Amino acid sequence: MTRLVRAEVRKLRTARVTYGMLALSVALTAIFATLEAARAGNGSSGVAPLSSAAGLTTVTTVTGFSMLLSAVLGVIVASGEFRHNTATFTYLASPDRARVLTAKALATAAAGAIFGLVSSLVATGVGLAFAAGQGDHIGLGAATLVGHGAGAAVGAALLGSVGVALGSLVRSQLAGVIGVFVWGVVVESVIGGLFTSVRPYLPYTAATTMGGATLGGAAFGPAHDLSGGAPLPFVAAALLVAGFCAALSLVAARTTLLADVT
Repeated sequence: MTRLVRAEVRKLRTARVTYGMLALSVALTAIFATLEAARAGNGSSGVAPLSSAAGLTTVTTVTGFSMLLSAVLGVIVASGEFRHNTATFTYLASPDRARVLTAKALATAAAGAIFGLVSSLVATGVGLAFAAGQGDHIGLGAATLVGHGAGAAVGAALLGSVGVALGSLVRSQLAGVIGVFVWGVVVESVIGGLFTSVRPYLPYTAATTMGGATLGGAAFGPAHDLSGGAPLPFVAAALLVAGFCAALSLVAARTTLLADVT
């Protein structure tokens, strides 16, 4: 297993898509953190002033894009084997396909953790820069900021593994990537907006709350500003996302992974 994981890590380290996804994650985080910081304190924005802990938290926890892109990377890692017809060689070298799936999930989780951590550093830098520029008091302690960064890393790591499971299940890279964005951007926003009591149990939403985001803070459209409900405790949220990953992986292991590779 160690050799398999090392091989998958080497693939990720030498693939341009990994760095492209990381760069996109950084860019989107910087843009949206800047937008949130710029409208903080405006009466109609719904974002508290940066001088408050709530306002600064809103900016420094804009790490949801790193989690989505980590999941996308996982889809690409898993489905790319079938798209580029390299799955045959991979499975000849390691016939136990479930072990291959596990190795890919672990390697992508490591990459996802980096995505989440870098994204948290960028968002925190933007928030602190705006607060300092306005002469505001820093309402969050170092321990809180570190905790948010660690939570973002764990959330992105778990969603990276979810992406691997999804890519192994559907095999189609395009369908998997579209599925990640539709679920995270559209489905969870709609469900969370209509049924606020369900929001804590949605996997992408749960992952973002692990990084310190408010419940629904990573949603899009009207659902973004809805209040109500409380996020799951950190451990419960992590177990929820891990369970979602395990369920997808189990289905993939018993269906598409057993299918012939051409």
